[in-house]
Amino acid sequence: MATPEAVVQKNVYSVWALPPEDVTARAKKLMEGLRSEFGGPEFEPHVTVVGAISLTADDALAKFRSACDGLKAYTATVDRVATGTFFYQCVFLLLHATPEVVEASSHCSGHFGYESNTPYMPHLSLLYADLTEEEKKKAQEKANMLDESISGLSFQISRLALYKTDTEDKTLKSWEKVAECNLSPN
Repeated sequence: MATPEAVVQKNVYSVWALPPEDVTARAKKLMEGLRSEFGGPEFEPHVTVVGAISLTADDALAKFRSACDGLKAYTATVDRVATGTFFYQCVFLLLHATPEVVEASSHCSGHFGYESNTPYMPHLSLLYADLTEEEKKKAQEKANMLDESISGLSFQISRLALYKTDTEDKTLKSWEKVAECNLSPN
């Protein structure tokens, strides 16, 4: 009798650009300030490069390594503190969609076979929460007060990370870093 093939477990993965340590520290302070008032889970400051995609662990790792290969470090610049329409884009730092930033995402997305229905909107989330429009406006104002010079901040993206990100888990407790790579200097 033929045995059914082993079911290969797939997980949801995302590729994140990690800001340098000084920017991470600044973002964390902002995030803590917002969470203290508005709640929401804690997460690492990051810029999503490839959104949630379901893959096997081996496949995700292989695609991540090939995406990192040949990708150069690039500069990201904060446009402003903005608010979005859903949990994972509640309050965030909107980044300028420069050719470099957009190209990094499309390069990696190509390796992952990831296709989005919406144009890439580079951002660094500060708060994951389901807030009313009024609360979002308050959170946006608070972020601008906590760090008045964050708009216009430029920083180098020289590290990417592969994260396991179960988007159903809004506590984010199951989210974990799987791999990290350093991009070649520009």
